[in-house]
Amino acid sequence: MQNNNVPLTIGIDLVDKFHEICILNGAGEVISEDRIENEVSTLNEYLDNFRYPKNVLVALEAGTHSPWISELLTMRSFKVLVGNPRKLQMIWQSDFKTDKRDALMLARIARFDKNLLSPIKHRSKKSQCHLAIIKSRNNLVQCRTKLINSVKGMLKSQGIKITAAHTSLTFGRRVMDFVPKEMYSSLAAIIQTINFLTRKITEFDRNIEELCTALYPEAEVLKQIRGVGSLTALTFILTLEDPDRFKKSRDVGPFLGLVPRKDQSGSQDKQLSITKAGNVYLRQSMVAAAHYILGPFGTDCDLRRYGEKIADKAGGKTGKKKAVVAVARKLSVLMHRLWKTQEEYKPFRKSA
Repeated sequence: MQNNNVPLTIGIDLVDKFHEICILNGAGEVISEDRIENEVSTLNEYLDNFRYPKNVLVALEAGTHSPWISELLTMRSFKVLVGNPRKLQMIWQSDFKTDKRDALMLARIARFDKNLLSPIKHRSKKSQCHLAIIKSRNNLVQCRTKLINSVKGMLKSQGIKITAAHTSLTFGRRVMDFVPKEMYSSLAAIIQTINFLTRKITEFDRNIEELCTALYPEAEVLKQIRGVGSLTALTFILTLEDPDRFKKSRDVGPFLGLVPRKDQSGSQDKQLSITKAGNVYLRQSMVAAAHYILGPFGTDCDLRRYGEKIADKAGGKTGKKKAVVAVARKLSVLMHRLWKTQEEYKPFRKSA
């Protein structure tokens, strides 16, 4: 396919069963449009046609298959750009969207200006495997929460209200004392499942503690902050991977989607919600830590005072929401700074 040392640009639209491929020559002309099966052997056979992979730029969107495909392309010396789907409205907002056209648009965008793709870098296999532990735990927690709410709803319909004192950890053991005999047969299986999920979640928690101790000792630096546990610290480390990827610690907030969206035109500058870009698991962890810092169990520190000041200024529920997001954003900046410098955490550094 590539007969001489001529630069080519390839756009690949990744789909579960087939991949659409569009190839542009140095003049930007379409020289080939192909469809191949989503198989490692098929993809390798197709890539064998390129004699000079170092002169081939490949553009694809981040998705389910992009990690292993981008790794395969990189190992074969291709230049790879993995585009951020959130930044490619010109593709997914098109009135004539097809897989073949998506591949063509990816190739054209990469050839014109690679920055328009807002390219991302996939995490290493090691980080992905360890993040899978956190994601699996999160899925189990969500399943347990749905089952607990289901049981509470069925008991409430019988006039039985479960108090807040029954936490998720003890719910499965204590709730049977409130279940009427006529409902044993219908709720026993669900409660057994809740107990099973609780045991598995506890096992995941032990695995996370062991990972922090054995492979990620830097987590101890982040855990100096009251409200940041092993789960949040490990999620932060695995998601960012390298503290030097950010020139400034303040860049972490936008990376996690904890900054407001902008819609400014002329004299209008709308106040919008946060972007919610980046890793959803880490953002949820940061928000949960912010809730703890501002909650009844949080200790007095600069972060808490900062959040309380914002909450008092805005007032009401809106003020509390703004305070939580602001503290989560400031917490991410602080954690990155501690990780990078390995210094001791001082709760009242700003006040001092």
